Amino acid sequence: MSVATQEATPAAAKPAKKKTRRGPEHRPGLNRWLPYLLLAPAVLAELLIHIIPMVVGIWMSFIKLTKFFIANWSAAPSAGLNNYKVALDFNNAVGEGLLKSFGVTVVFSLVTVALSWVLGMAAAVALQPPFRGRGIIRTFFLVPYALPAYAGILTWNFMLQRDTGAVNHVLNQLHLSDGRTFWLIGSNALVSLITVATWKLWTFAFLTLMAGLQSIPGDLYEAASVDGAGNIRQWRNITLPSLRPVNLVLVLVLFLWTFSDFNTPYVLFGTAQPPAGDLITFHIYNASFLTWNFGTGAAMSVLLLIFLMIVTGAYLLVTGRRSRRA
Repeated sequence: MSVATQEATPAAAKPAKKKTRRGPEHRPGLNRWLPYLLLAPAVLAELLIHIIPMVVGIWMSFIKLTKFFIANWSAAPSAGLNNYKVALDFNNAVGEGLLKSFGVTVVFSLVTVALSWVLGMAAAVALQPPFRGRGIIRTFFLVPYALPAYAGILTWNFMLQRDTGAVNHVLNQLHLSDGRTFWLIGSNALVSLITVATWKLWTFAFLTLMAGLQSIPGDLYEAASVDGAGNIRQWRNITLPSLRPVNLVLVLVLFLWTFSDFNTPYVLFGTAQPPAGDLITFHIYNASFLTWNFGTGAAMSVLLLIFLMIVTGAYLLVTGRRSRRA
């Protein structure tokens, strides 16, 4: 082998350098803007779904937007605070109707939240110890939560019919009524509304409380059992204090959901809701779309928003002080 061949062989055998690709850590510009790019879709959706409609609704509450100005909103004259004065004047028909609707909604919300929490807590505590078939029962309890709201409420509408409904038929077979009770009109409408709303919401309370129970150490219950504490005392002294943070959030969320519930009365009663089931959200809908007075309806919506903000702030303030004292 010649000298030139020997010198060329190592050079030819030497592997070629691989080009290294620059990772994200070597791109300061991309790292700087990547969080904003990931947040952009959520921010855009929040603007389109919540912020912009809310701002438009507040603006509508200060103009006389009636059916005469639907085609041209900018031509609607300014109303100032007149829409709010009409809504809060309880001596006229509009203000009196809003006040009655507010009272019905308060009763509906308090009773529904209380029933949902009690049923959810009872089911969560009962299904906490392991036993055969527990998973099947848990899955069965979560059916109302997984079922689409409209499908569930429509089913209740069929069941609550006076002549062909399953509720009257069952009550008649059990000799609890004559089977001819009106559930969707009259004073029983509120009972039906609370029943359907509780059926829809208690599973959320059950799921939340069941998740909270998983974080409580089992040693606490074993020690309490050794000391002679019964089930009720264990629930009062261990379960409730341990679930306090969960309950604070759960009760607030349930109240906000029930107080602003629109789907349940709309699907259950249709457009002609009975006075006993006249929730404030549905009342605002009728005030806007039946009378075509969107300015007054928008003012009612803003008043509802202010009320819920005040209740939420007061609730968080009171519960926060109690937590600091504890």
